Amino acid sequence: MLEKIESCLKEFISCLQVTRMYPAWHPQFKKSIDKAYLSLKDVLKDRQDLTIGIIGEELVFEKEIFFELSKMSALIIRYLKERGVERIIFLPGLESEELSRFVSFLLTPKEEVQRPPQEYLNLLGVKNIAVGKIKAPAAAASAEDKVAKSMTYLSTYENSLGEVTRSLEAVLNEETIDYLALRLTVTDVMENLLGRYQHFLTFAALKRYDVRTFFHLLNVSILSMYFSSKIGFAKEEILDIGTAALFHDIGKTYISRKLIQKSDKLTEEEFTQMKSHVIVGTEILLKYVDTLGILPVVVCFEHHLKYNLKGYPKVSFYQKPHIASMIVSLCDIYDALSQRRSYKSDYPPEMIYDLMLRQKGDVFEPQLLERFFRVIGVWPVGTLLLLSDGRVAVAREENEDDIFCPKVEVIAPADKKETIDLKALKGKIKIERSLNPLTSGKEYLPLI
Repeated sequence: MLEKIESCLKEFISCLQVTRMYPAWHPQFKKSIDKAYLSLKDVLKDRQDLTIGIIGEELVFEKEIFFELSKMSALIIRYLKERGVERIIFLPGLESEELSRFVSFLLTPKEEVQRPPQEYLNLLGVKNIAVGKIKAPAAAASAEDKVAKSMTYLSTYENSLGEVTRSLEAVLNEETIDYLALRLTVTDVMENLLGRYQHFLTFAALKRYDVRTFFHLLNVSILSMYFSSKIGFAKEEILDIGTAALFHDIGKTYISRKLIQKSDKLTEEEFTQMKSHVIVGTEILLKYVDTLGILPVVVCFEHHLKYNLKGYPKVSFYQKPHIASMIVSLCDIYDALSQRRSYKSDYPPEMIYDLMLRQKGDVFEPQLLERFFRVIGVWPVGTLLLLSDGRVAVAREENEDDIFCPKVEVIAPADKKETIDLKALKGKIKIERSLNPLTSGKEYLPLI
């Protein structure tokens, strides 16, 4: 029986993994529901119920802990716990439609539910599945609360970086990719990081000395997905763009990791060699079309073409780059300018805006560039700012119709703190310049 229950659990976890990537109308969604349902019914025919719990980071059934399955299901376990689901009870009367509704509930963004999980399921007509938290002794609950409160955006970001690194290393070593794990990671990034994009921008500012290529690739992926979501792409398209962004520079990494981190500028010969990375990367990714699809190949080949097609590689056709390529290229350049490298200093946000605006119509598609800065702003959320009245503030929200006047929170001096909409002040208070969080703004970091 234990083997049958473990097999059933595997089918259920697999169902959650698959259905997180496909909408309810997709054939893969129904196929995964059907397989999980048949497996559950097979177990329930011999039992009064099937109760599955999550203790810490492990899946448990009665006194059994499924360590290996828990390790493989880490993202799903975290996903369930974030939705207040630590215990699931399946009853013998379970219908396929109830399982489908239950899975759809688990896929619904937390902010849209607005009710306790069990109450929400009751409203959906799900009578044969019960969910809730696992009751624990007061001391244990208190300890868990402390752990939960200490979970920050940083740990979420670092976990995602670790998962992404495994997939990128597999491609670099010409090994098989666990596409499902990769897709789940990208989905997890989209659902857990994009909604807290303010924290990402703040964290990115603090990581400007980090020259790891994979860090840059994850940043570009997050930026690309965030921007794509803001300009109206559907969920599946956003995931595809995010995945393509992760692999857009795989050829550069493949050619020479040491070359990327040189302390001096590249020689002309080395620069020519690096320019070939789009071809090398394209050839690598062509081997993974059956796994990753064709979009990463297209984006890898085109992301240095430029809007006017005068970049590289040289092409004989005159078709403009794919929209995904232009999005990734824009985000790639923006992030590269934002980071401190071994061969250059980082640029303040206002300078990045000026530099990129000069390439409007040449490197960048004009409307796309304008829309990007309406979303990101000249001074992104989280940027430390010196105001014209001498106070120090942090950008908290963009005004898309006036990108030079965000809403800011004054953080110093302590007796003059307030939130200001610079647009509403009509020039009475302006932004003098940004403050580098690693130098001139370092003393204000604890106040953000």
